[in-house]
Amino acid sequence: DLTVEQVKEKAEAGDARSQTWLGEHYLILAGEKDKEINNCLAVDWLIKAAKQGRKSAARLLRRCWIQGKGITPENEADVRRLSAESKFELAVRKAAMMMYWKLNPEKKKKVAVAEMLENVSQVNAVQSGTAKSIPTPTSVQTQKVLQSIVNRESAQVMDLDDFVEMTKNYAQGIVPTVSQNSTQESHGQETRSPPRVPGVLAKMFQYPLHVIVEMKEHLVDWTSRAGVQWLSTIIPTQHVNALIFFFVISNLTVDLFAFVIPLLVFYLSFISMIMCTLRIFQSSKTWENFRALTSLLTRFEPGLDMEQAETNFGWNNLEPYLYFILSVFFVIFAFPVADKHWIPCSELATVAIFFTAVSYNSLSPTATTYARRAIIIEVASSLCSLTQFLPENLTAFRFLGRTFATLPLGESVVLKLSIPCLLYVYLFYLIFSMAQMRGFRGTYCFLVPYLVCFMWCEFSVVLLQNSSAVGLIRTCVAYFLFLFALPVLTFGLATMMLIQLFKWFLELELTKMIVTLVVCAIPVTLRLWTRFSLSLLSVFHSLTHRGLVKVILLCISMVILFSSIYVYHAEGQKFYNSTLTWDQYNQACGPPAWKTKGMAQTQIFCSHLHGHRVTWTGRFRQVRVAETENGARSVINMLPAFMGEWLRCLYGERYPKCEPKNATVASQEEQELCQIKALAKKTCHIKRYDSYRFEVTLGRIQDGAVDDPAMDIILMASHEFRQVLLNLNPGNVVEFSIKLEGRLGAKAPAFELKAINCLDCPSSLLMRGRQVKIERNWRGATMRAIKFAFDFFFSPFLSAT
Repeated sequence: DLTVEQVKEKAEAGDARSQTWLGEHYLILAGEKDKEINNCLAVDWLIKAAKQGRKSAARLLRRCWIQGKGITPENEADVRRLSAESKFELAVRKAAMMMYWKLNPEKKKKVAVAEMLENVSQVNAVQSGTAKSIPTPTSVQTQKVLQSIVNRESAQVMDLDDFVEMTKNYAQGIVPTVSQNSTQESHGQETRSPPRVPGVLAKMFQYPLHVIVEMKEHLVDWTSRAGVQWLSTIIPTQHVNALIFFFVISNLTVDLFAFVIPLLVFYLSFISMIMCTLRIFQSSKTWENFRALTSLLTRFEPGLDMEQAETNFGWNNLEPYLYFILSVFFVIFAFPVADKHWIPCSELATVAIFFTAVSYNSLSPTATTYARRAIIIEVASSLCSLTQFLPENLTAFRFLGRTFATLPLGESVVLKLSIPCLLYVYLFYLIFSMAQMRGFRGTYCFLVPYLVCFMWCEFSVVLLQNSSAVGLIRTCVAYFLFLFALPVLTFGLATMMLIQLFKWFLELELTKMIVTLVVCAIPVTLRLWTRFSLSLLSVFHSLTHRGLVKVILLCISMVILFSSIYVYHAEGQKFYNSTLTWDQYNQACGPPAWKTKGMAQTQIFCSHLHGHRVTWTGRFRQVRVAETENGARSVINMLPAFMGEWLRCLYGERYPKCEPKNATVASQEEQELCQIKALAKKTCHIKRYDSYRFEVTLGRIQDGAVDDPAMDIILMASHEFRQVLLNLNPGNVVEFSIKLEGRLGAKAPAFELKAINCLDCPSSLLMRGRQVKIERNWRGATMRAIKFAFDFFFSPFLSAT
């Protein structure tokens, strides 16, 4: 019943309903006359209404955006943003505006943050129009939430749009982190720099503490630059870089990768799991602030969808959970292939139990509805499974974990019918119930947070299965003493660690080599430091403000990638066991084939046999050293004479004294060393680090025929065959396994020796009957890791075979 002018007056006063009516009115007028002008006026009024959370205005704006009505460069950004807002965002916008005016009762365009915090009582005075099931935040919680919102900005004043946008983001679970600049400013408020005072002396006398702190920072910065630059000039970094490179390359072996890489991946992933869990536990405090904010918003907008708010919070805070699951993935595949002697399972089991409780406490109240039952069922199932490790006389307890029957499900999976299996079936039902809540949005709202607790519990069970009773008692006592005697234990552990490290440095040769590498790596670090003009302070600040979990996961991924490439190239392709005999090979690829086809065509024809593994019998002719590798000698020979001799005696062995009076009692080996000592003219040698590659010549056994050297083959043997090859005599009959590759069909082809056994040698000459090349079963290790991963998630319900 109001005229257009009266509605316009109410719209200009800020009435959202009148602004929406005006916008719709001008859209109708645009269809009759002045299309462009009326459309622009309509959009302007609809923008004002939509900013106040008017849903019908946002719907009309969305239609104008699609049809391109009234869109100008000035309002394009606002139209795009407001038309894309959901109903939940519009409700939050409306509630945030009402809250802003309560915090700003004087209706200022911009209000100081301190003044807003003083008016928190105005917000608490608003009566709640929501259900009683929603908790009402206290005044302390309200002030804490508002302070966490408004203190994110460095500005001291705030307008309506800024407050609404920050509240909207916070209500969706997007909690902004404190930037580095704001952190420095917050620290600066505590130790605010003094005002400028003319004259350096006056400043020193008036603000001595600040001057001392500033001088310390500049001194550390200057010494880190100048000192590193000076050290890099007096140390020959280029030569040391080359030495280190060749030394590392020469000592990289598959065995080293197989031992170090799984342990490195396991410990880094375990640390990443702990960091992610602590971050999740910290985010539970953010959840409390989020719940307080949403409860506060429902006072102004009772129609606010709380379930949608919780869903948005869960989706926008998935990052630490995803990093945790990725870390668990690395732990699961590294643990079964790692050396268990280097993993303190008892200590880590107690750590896993502790973080199981921590992760459970970090669950949201809504998620605990099913999570409480799920964790009880999981613990009960795990305890029943662990009863199989009890003594056999405890029959009643062992009955709880007994497998009554097994049902094969294919070739690789077995269904175990037992009490833990039944409990696990109910656990899967609870997991599915958590996932299907809120239209399967419970997958990331409830299920993913529970999986953190689930995986810690499962991992603790795995570690307990690999622990001993003595280890668990030792762990409990150690943790108990750790709580009550922390200073003494810290000193004792540090002392024991230093003593143990000292013993390692004296006894282990590998440790000596590692120490040498660390010492030689210092100039490399100095060189890189000066090249990129880094300072200690900048490095410290950059490390403290970066995601350490991301760095750890990136390092793990790169280590696995490079080690996989190295192992692939070191081991080569797979071979095939073949029944091909030496006579058949000789007829197809030997002298008879050369006479009929020629050597080139024979080589092309015999290339089809590449990759076959055969076992033949032949006669040993001779063995020679094809090449010798000694990484330590290569490094020492490139150093100055005095330093090289010292390192040679430190890491190697001394020649015998070779006194004439002891010549009669010396062993044959000592006598040979005495002879070479006079020629070498050195005090020490490092022959212990020699690694040989042998070239073995074998001939075919022919009954009653003359041996033809053209039919001989050459075998390349690694260092592990040294004991057998050095005890063979020409004419011995040996059985050997080789892999056909290389110069097939040529004269004296060279093959890689895989196994050898002397058939007519006295047993006293050989340490073992059959010498086999040690080859890692990478396929078996991979299958073992996959089996462990399957059992980790599905045992005792299903088990991989």
